[in-house]
Amino acid sequence: GDYYIGTYEVTQAQWRKVMGSNPLELYNKGCDQCPVEGVSWNDVQAFLKKLNSKTGKRYRLPTEAEWEYAARGGNKSKGYLYAGGNDLNAVAWNDDNYKDGNTYGAQKTTRPVGGKAQNELGVFDMSGNVWEWCSDWLGPYPDGAQTNPKGPGSGEYRVLRGGSLDLGYGTKRAAGRNGDVATHRSPNWGFR
Repeated sequence: GDYYIGTYEVTQAQWRKVMGSNPLELYNKGCDQCPVEGVSWNDVQAFLKKLNSKTGKRYRLPTEAEWEYAARGGNKSKGYLYAGGNDLNAVAWNDDNYKDGNTYGAQKTTRPVGGKAQNELGVFDMSGNVWEWCSDWLGPYPDGAQTNPKGPGSGEYRVLRGGSLDLGYGTKRAAGRNGDVATHRSPNWGFR
């Protein structure tokens, strides 16, 4: 079915507007337009609950299948290796380029959202900047057609997609995957 996905990763300013303060473990403080990070999967659920209460809408994290479909360009896909192209530096803040001239935030790590090329659907930063939480439990992810678009019914880890600043090229591929427990926070993890 149809769904909407955020054009950008959720920013520090957006988090504060909903939650009233920065997350406890925000690392690169002081960059309003940088992605919020240092948030666990559980923290994101609290954000979504508050956002939905304030707006009367039903926002949620994308499933892993939804995330990947959007990252690959949906029905406009050109089959790129990364979300938006085959040149990682053109579409992603990554370990090769994020330090160059970075004046953003206290730690100079993440970069403001939307600073690299968009993908075929007009979505930014699905490769690089921060890993993005998805709603699913982490489990096997078969190649080809997805028979279970919602993922496993239970598990130990939640899904993270998209790669981050400090990891190599392979993890930023549209197919790159990661996961962690729902309570863990990292300066490399955010969401959209």
